[in-house]
Amino acid sequence: MDEALPLRKIIHVDMDAFYASVEQMDNPELKGKPIAVGGGEKRGVVSAASYEARKFGVRSAMPGFKAKRNCPDLIFVRPRFDRYKEISTQVRKIFYDYTDLVEPLSLDEAYLDVTENKKGNPSATLIATEIRERILNEVGLTASAGISINKFIAKVASDYNKPNGQKTVNPEEVLDFLETLDIRKFYGVGKVTAEKMYKLGIFTGKDLKTKSAEFLERNFGKSGPFYYNVVRGIHRSEVKPHRIAKSVGAERTFSENLTSELFMLERLEKIAEELDRRLKRYKISGKTITLKIKYSDFTTQTRSKTLDFYIADKSLLLENTKELLYQEKMHNSVRLLGISLSNLNTDSDRKKPEQKSVSVQLKFDF
Repeated sequence: MDEALPLRKIIHVDMDAFYASVEQMDNPELKGKPIAVGGGEKRGVVSAASYEARKFGVRSAMPGFKAKRNCPDLIFVRPRFDRYKEISTQVRKIFYDYTDLVEPLSLDEAYLDVTENKKGNPSATLIATEIRERILNEVGLTASAGISINKFIAKVASDYNKPNGQKTVNPEEVLDFLETLDIRKFYGVGKVTAEKMYKLGIFTGKDLKTKSAEFLERNFGKSGPFYYNVVRGIHRSEVKPHRIAKSVGAERTFSENLTSELFMLERLEKIAEELDRRLKRYKISGKTITLKIKYSDFTTQTRSKTLDFYIADKSLLLENTKELLYQEKMHNSVRLLGISLSNLNTDSDRKKPEQKSVSVQLKFDF
């Protein structure tokens, strides 16, 4: 590990089966039962599954019919995103009691930099324990945490003792930890990349570490330098308190497949209304409009166009989306439509917050 790098104390907090846990908390009749938050078994997709459902292989992004086939007793619950946002806000308020360096990744997880913290507590491990206890006592849900010297290792560690647990990887343990790590645990290593690594004889971090930077770049392109550095404990990404949105969108899955473009336009108008509300709420506009189409055979297509000016108005969104809809003929019936706006004014107009890097000695209390 490069000891010249500033060592930070990073905590990754991950709520346990967040959407499903909120539903079980709000409805005691669902406690201890396999539930899936999503649109239902016929047409929907699982957004989240309780741990009871996960034992049967039910996972997020799984079609509802397949989830029901895996778990016949599965209970589907309609998602309530306003409620999830409300709970997420409560959890984040707890985070800010310890540090202003909080980087939310989604409603249910965030990074915290507690190298210097509001409590003056030198132990990131004790801070993580206290945060998890407060989430349980004040919110009523469990959370897991990973603690280490950078974001990558903290995120991997948070998954080790789930649910309702935590793991600390101390500075002197980092290299051994990374060497024993299954290659599938490395960020950016999905199914396809993992298969490629297996063919190259890379199964663990130790195997990865034997490969040169040139070898990894030759075989994995831009990801090669990342793999070379991260297995050596080098990950320079800082906790960014204000993540700038890259896109804003809205989409709908339909109870019946749509075969008529007239019906699609009716649905797109509702979706454009929702997107209009979100853009106004965050005071965001953008130049690139993307129409997302998921067909009945589950294949997905996107069609995009970039304008010379920023838009955020429903009528302009719909006008340009209509053009994208008629851009080419549909090859199948449609089960989902979505509209998103990217190339946002936030990309250039908002300044990134300054963040200090605190240099510390190799030995400090985690």
